[in-house]
Amino acid sequence: MGNKEYRPTLAQLRTFVTIAENRHFGTAAHKLNISQPSLSQALVALESGLGVQLIERSTRKVIVTATGERLLPLAKATLEAAENFVAHSRGANGVLAGPLSIGIIPTLAPYILPEFLRLARESYPELKPRIVEDQTEQLIQQLRDGHIDIAILALPTNVPGITECPLFDEPFIVVTDASHEAAGHDDLSLDVLDDLNLLLLDDGHCLREQIVDLCRLVNAAPHADADSATRASSLTTIMQLVVAGLGSTLVPASAIATECARPGLGLATFDEGVVAQRTIGLVCRSSSSRTAAYEELGELVTQAHRQAVAKGEQLLKG
Repeated sequence: MGNKEYRPTLAQLRTFVTIAENRHFGTAAHKLNISQPSLSQALVALESGLGVQLIERSTRKVIVTATGERLLPLAKATLEAAENFVAHSRGANGVLAGPLSIGIIPTLAPYILPEFLRLARESYPELKPRIVEDQTEQLIQQLRDGHIDIAILALPTNVPGITECPLFDEPFIVVTDASHEAAGHDDLSLDVLDDLNLLLLDDGHCLREQIVDLCRLVNAAPHADADSATRASSLTTIMQLVVAGLGSTLVPASAIATECARPGLGLATFDEGVVAQRTIGLVCRSSSSRTAAYEELGELVTQAHRQAVAKGEQLLKG
C-alpha cells in the first residue's frame, strides 16, 4: 500500500518515463546522465511511495506493467506542465529567453539556419536555441515526448495534440543536367515528371513523399524504386548524381542557392498556373502556453526563407 502523503519528485517521474520509453535501464541512465544504480533507486522510491509496480525487470527485457501504461501519459503530462511553467516564467512578458529546442527537417535546415539564427540573436539576445535536425516522424515523436519545444517542417502533420502554424508555401524547382531539353524552361507542366528520370531521397524524407504525390497526379513513375541501387539521404548527394547524368530531381526553392550553383546543372520552373509546392510551418504541443511567442519566432523563419529564395532566384534568372 502506498503512502498517502507521498508526492513524487519530477526527477522520479522523469526516471519512470525515460525507462518506459527506452525499455532499457542502461540506455535510460545514459540519457539522464546518471548511474544505473541511481536510476534504479529513483524508480524503487517512486514505486514504493505509490505502492504500485510500474516496471517489470528481467535479465532480458524491461516491461511496463498495465498500471505503468495507464500512469505513463499522466507522468508525461506532469513533466510537460513543469517545463511549460519554467518556460512561461522565462517568457512571461512575451520575450523568448533561455533554452529552446528547435527541430527542423534536413531539406530546410542547411538553407535557412544561418540567417534564422542571426535574426534570432538580434531579436532575442537571451534566447539559447538548440537545433535538432531530423526527419518529420522523429521530430513529431520528440515533440510529443517533450524532448524538443517546437519543430519546423512540412504541413499538414495531422497529429492530435499538435498545433500547426503555417508559415509559407515553397515552390519546387526542376533540376536536370545542363544538356537536358527541359533546362532553362519556365513554363513546364506536371506532365514533364513522366519524362524525367527522377531521383528521390531515401524513405522517411517528407520531400520524397511530396514529389511522389505530384507524380501520382499525372500517373508518372519516379526512378527511385525498391530495386534501385542508387540511394541518397541528402540533397547534396542527389545534386552530384544529377551532374553525373544519373537523372533529374525536384528541390525546394530555398535550396537552389546552396545546392545548384555547381557546374553541370540546369534549372527549370513550372508554369505559373501549376501548383507544385510544399507548405512549411511551425508546430508545437497544443498544451504549450507559448504559442504566441513561437509564432513570433516563426516570422523570423519566414524572413530567413525569403532571403534564401532570393539568392536562388539569381541563379534562375542567370
